[in-house]
Amino acid sequence: MLFIIVGILGFITIAGLGFAFAGGDSAQVKAAKRAQLIAGGGERQASVRAKAAANTPDARRQTILKALKDQERKQKKASLSVAARMQAAGLGENVQMFWIVSAVLGGFVAVLMLLLGQIPLVALGAGFAAGAGLPRWVLGFLAKGRVQKFTEAFSDAIDIIVRGIKSGLPVHDCLKIIGKECPEPLAGEFRILTENVAMGVPMDAALEKMYERMPTNELRFFSIVLAIQQKTGGNLAEALGNLSTVLRARKLMKEKIKALSAEAVASAFIIGSLPPGVVLLLSIMSPSYMAPMFSDPRGHLFMLVGGVWMSIGIFVMRKMIDFKF
Repeated sequence: MLFIIVGILGFITIAGLGFAFAGGDSAQVKAAKRAQLIAGGGERQASVRAKAAANTPDARRQTILKALKDQERKQKKASLSVAARMQAAGLGENVQMFWIVSAVLGGFVAVLMLLLGQIPLVALGAGFAAGAGLPRWVLGFLAKGRVQKFTEAFSDAIDIIVRGIKSGLPVHDCLKIIGKECPEPLAGEFRILTENVAMGVPMDAALEKMYERMPTNELRFFSIVLAIQQKTGGNLAEALGNLSTVLRARKLMKEKIKALSAEAVASAFIIGSLPPGVVLLLSIMSPSYMAPMFSDPRGHLFMLVGGVWMSIGIFVMRKMIDFKF
């Protein structure tokens, strides 16, 4: 009997110890769950605080700066392609035709130099320069002129939108007015924009397509303002009015820089054109004196070295007078 009682007491003791340890683990698990709940609430509060911090002016400013830097990198990458330059020049997207014209022009110049009695190496160099350089220069010149016309009239277009919004017109109707009343190429680009929006393309996507055709900082500022206004709301007329003021200030600064750098531009033009001009004048006044330069291999070497150094000098001077802002 005593043995049975001792066994029962021993079982109760072991079971109690086991329950105590099990109960301690359960309490720890419960405490851990409560800590997780508290931490979850803290995470929710942290996310709420992060969202509130994202709506501060400094956070919005940082977001805008980041978006501008990303778009600047994309613009530099896209503006170097022939397709982008053709779109900016208003020549469409037929890149194949551009290369065909370049090849035909290069071959024509090479054959012409051979007919004039030049050696094949000189004819090949002239044909390559005419085929690879001249069409790109003309395309860049046309694109730059069209972009400049677009930029000069863009501030007036934003003022039309501001006045239209203040008078109660929707933004889409204001864009239609720009397409009818403003000069080209601004009117044509906004007509394409309104047609895309009317066919169901979102405004941000339509503006992105417009930016591909006309890669200007002013248009990028405009699209960013519209995108932020669509996400956060606010007074669009006031935001666009401030943007118009900034764009006009940029235009005045550009004209001021152009006036201040006019002397440096003229000096660079004179220094760059002086050696070829002297060679041309000597060839006309004394052809026998300059004949070895074109017929002797040593003269070809001198011309090559001089052309390389001239190209480096022109490149450096262009970088010195090319102001980006």
